[in-house]
Amino acid sequence: MQVTIFTDGAARGNPDGPGGYGAILQVVDAKGQLHEKELSCGYQKTTNNRMELLAAIRGLEALTKPCDVTLYSDSKYLVDAFNQHWIDNWQQKNWVKSDKKPVKNVDLWKALLRAMEPHQVTFVWVKGHDGHPENERCDALATAAADQEPSLLVEDVILE
Repeated sequence: MQVTIFTDGAARGNPDGPGGYGAILQVVDAKGQLHEKELSCGYQKTTNNRMELLAAIRGLEALTKPCDVTLYSDSKYLVDAFNQHWIDNWQQKNWVKSDKKPVKNVDLWKALLRAMEPHQVTFVWVKGHDGHPENERCDALATAAADQEPSLLVEDVILE
């Protein structure tokens, strides 16, 4: 089954400010029909990189069956971690970067790897705030979630 996931995170411009994340899942079913779900969570004291990782994790965890996933993110760091094999090097070096500094957000990187396990995932970078409709919708979801108290969670995707 082919699934497209668009993700975004927002830390509201403050490294310790409230953050939110959003994901849009587009699923093409066996009959060729497109189904779409939006996921939005937030209002956590955290950084933008953590929000980007949480958005990707949340999108993948919403899938109930193994899928062929294309994940679009405006986080070049997230996409490059996989496309340029940084994640492989970090794992081989026991989660230490080449300059002997520990990798930040190891808990979330490991959670993302677990969420990816049943799926074939391709990461694609989209430039943020360039008018890409799904990316702009994710940004709106992430920003709205960052402004919500308490967290808002929209229903999960259920694949039949």
